[in-house]
Amino acid sequence: MTQWPDGYGRRVLDSVDSTLSEAARLVPEMTGPMWILGLEQTAARGRRGRVWSTPRGNFAGTLIMAQREPPAQAALRSFVSSLALWRSFVAVTGREDDFALKWPNDVLLRGGKVAGILLESIGDHLAVGIGVNLATAPPPEAVEPGAVMPVSLKSAYGIDVAPEYFLDILAVEYARLESDFVTYGFAPIREAWLGRAARLGEVITARTIRDETVGVFEDVDSAGSLILGTAKGRVAITAADVYF
Repeated sequence: MTQWPDGYGRRVLDSVDSTLSEAARLVPEMTGPMWILGLEQTAARGRRGRVWSTPRGNFAGTLIMAQREPPAQAALRSFVSSLALWRSFVAVTGREDDFALKWPNDVLLRGGKVAGILLESIGDHLAVGIGVNLATAPPPEAVEPGAVMPVSLKSAYGIDVAPEYFLDILAVEYARLESDFVTYGFAPIREAWLGRAARLGEVITARTIRDETVGVFEDVDSAGSLILGTAKGRVAITAADVYF
């Protein structure tokens, strides 16, 4: 049985509007980092206010912790979180090559999106929201044009993974990587992330509300920015949606 990491709280709710919202409510009484799991979310959200489908059987969790670094440094925990997810998926399935990490905050399973991460600042705390398609995935019509199609662990492997069980594994993997991040900085996290990056060395499109950049995915720099090789030279992108 997985041993829960020391120093981390654990709160499991049968139903909640959003684990991110619950995290905000808990901040005044917190004494240390806390994992919150909602077995059902009634008002979940993803990046830029997008709806994230979280029916029962899927994983909807948030890690809330004190934010002691500048915002740019704290934001690198999206890479810590995605690596922790990758390790958790491997622990559950035994399959390393099936999973890849999509910049800036998604995990892919055989090319389909199986998990997403959303970071939010709540006062002097950081909330890391994580959604995983354990049992089911949203239908294709719920996905915006050009986006990666969602998949679930169950559809890929025919296995049932309980959200509470997945939380226990994820919490351990995250705690290990968080310790590395605090002790050694971003460099080893970045190297490990790049070793599992989706479409590294290939042409991709990075799109914002105002513009889009097409180029070869060459690197992620020390600030977590996406580095694309374009006809006009190397371009560093701090925030965008990536399309293949």
